[in-house]
Amino acid sequence: MPKKNKKSQDRKIANFLYEVGTMRKLIRAHRQVLLTDDLSDSISSHSYRVAVIAWFLAKESGADPYKTVMMGILHDMGEARSNDHNWVHKRYVCIHDEEIQKEQLGSLPYPDLKELVDEYEERTSIEAILAKDADLLDQVLLLREYEWQGNKEAALWLRGKSKEKKTGNAQLSRLKTAVAKRIGQVICSESPSNWWNSLWTSKNRK
Repeated sequence: MPKKNKKSQDRKIANFLYEVGTMRKLIRAHRQVLLTDDLSDSISSHSYRVAVIAWFLAKESGADPYKTVMMGILHDMGEARSNDHNWVHKRYVCIHDEEIQKEQLGSLPYPDLKELVDEYEERTSIEAILAKDADLLDQVLLLREYEWQGNKEAALWLRGKSKEKKTGNAQLSRLKTAVAKRIGQVICSESPSNWWNSLWTSKNRK
């Protein structure tokens, strides 16, 4: 490859990485309707946990962990340009996702990232289905964390509003795979602080 073309490609990669970094600054829009001011819940932090969840779902299902994790990382990449929108915003806002993906990922030196996002959006491969379930499970985790803190709105989102749904879970019904539903049920019954209960000590280690 000519040196001039290589420099142009490197510039595209560098600019894309700067754009990826801006996702740390984008706070997720549901904080408006969840009545919480959680500034730690960014598009970037969400995508990170989605990717980790995706790895476990892929391993449990015998799917391709690389593809599933990469879909988890990239699934909201377009929001660096369109921003996040909650379900009230979506009533009034039109987002040109295909145009964003073409200009954002389609202009990169390698076609792989756009191909992964296209596959994710089609939602036909097991990896794409698992990646979407990972996206939903991160929301379940977040709502459970907020519910644990006493957020009544989060509890309604998580458990459902009708009396019939209070014993069930409104979010789990959106999951497609058995493994995601299984893990989701445990998430909803587990205390968000249980992970450190066996680790804490009042004494410094010598």
